[in-house]
Amino acid sequence: MDEGLRQIIALLAVAMTVAIAARRLKLPYTVGLVFVGAALASISKTLGPHLTHDLIFDLILPPLLFEAALAIQWRELKRDLAPILLFATLGSALSMAAVTALMMFALHWPLAPALVFGSLIAATDPVAIIAMFKDNRMEGRLRLLIESESLLNDGAAAVLFGLSLEWAISGGEGWTALGALFNLLQVVAGGVAVGALFGGVAILAVGRTSDHLVEASLTTIVAFGSFLTAEYLHASGVLATVIAGLIIGNLAVSSREESAFLTPKGREFVVSFWEFAAFLANSVVFLLIGEDAAELPFAAYGIGTLLAAAGIALLGRALTVYPLGLCFSASRWAFSLKELNVMWWGGLRGALSLALALALPPQLPLRQDIIVVTFGVVAFSIVAQGLTMPPLLRMLGKPSPP
Repeated sequence: MDEGLRQIIALLAVAMTVAIAARRLKLPYTVGLVFVGAALASISKTLGPHLTHDLIFDLILPPLLFEAALAIQWRELKRDLAPILLFATLGSALSMAAVTALMMFALHWPLAPALVFGSLIAATDPVAIIAMFKDNRMEGRLRLLIESESLLNDGAAAVLFGLSLEWAISGGEGWTALGALFNLLQVVAGGVAVGALFGGVAILAVGRTSDHLVEASLTTIVAFGSFLTAEYLHASGVLATVIAGLIIGNLAVSSREESAFLTPKGREFVVSFWEFAAFLANSVVFLLIGEDAAELPFAAYGIGTLLAAAGIALLGRALTVYPLGLCFSASRWAFSLKELNVMWWGGLRGALSLALALALPPQLPLRQDIIVVTFGVVAFSIVAQGLTMPPLLRMLGKPSPP
């Protein structure tokens, strides 16, 4: 048997075993995957492929982002669009600035690596967040807010990361605020345009077939094609896939029977297909996070440094959530303190932060430090925050997993 195929089958077998065990033990599935991945890495070095920027960007993120965007209805999204956009845009910038300053002050990092780390850790990961909410059977406005923010936040953080990395590599030479603003608009507008183009063309194409297999295949082309095309054009692949997913979800996968873009069987099959694809991608990425984290030299950096970085990431999130949340206190979008607590503690970091860290060029100062600290923050986020979310949700009056 081919070694790559053997590893894939082994990964899936492990993931399904963890899924069954986690359900019986009433533990978060993603946390179990990270622990098992770390345990297996200590036993065998041939568990599977290692996480790379290309693996996460080309295979993991597109199905996860697309499946999440499919489930978001525009009529619900537009009710809270103002706070979602503010948290995703200004919130990402505030988090980046706070983390950068704190890394320089507390850990004495130079400005360039601190800024790059601040930008990549500003991304609250929809992969981890959506999996956590599914584990806890959480529904309603708060879930929509956090999931939608995380989807758009990823796009904003990826754009900020690109600008920060460009500045860090160039040392600021030839870099102007006007040029940065132009690049920002180009990346954002390009991602939105590519996503809208793929989504629109797919809507026209699915109207010409009644075969549910063809319909699902077209959505696959949209999910991966929009992401890869946008990245090739140096635009935001995250935004492209999210926009395409929103278009397909609202115009084709709507539950309204009068929708003419997908057949009833096609809508049911597409939803099930993407739930399955996201489940597989989730299973693989969290197992590999555990595997790779177990092999990193955390001891050489000291537990104090890693915990300080995790605390800084949490503080940066707090300095975003609470001040921005207070901005809406006298409006129809007002948040309770408990809701803001969930938004803060539920801002998990995950696959996107790791992908950006793994893509850092060798010449960047403290590159290895950034990678190790990012893995440490992500591991803390998934395990510590993931395990403590059920009691926090119970305090809010949300049901915990059965």
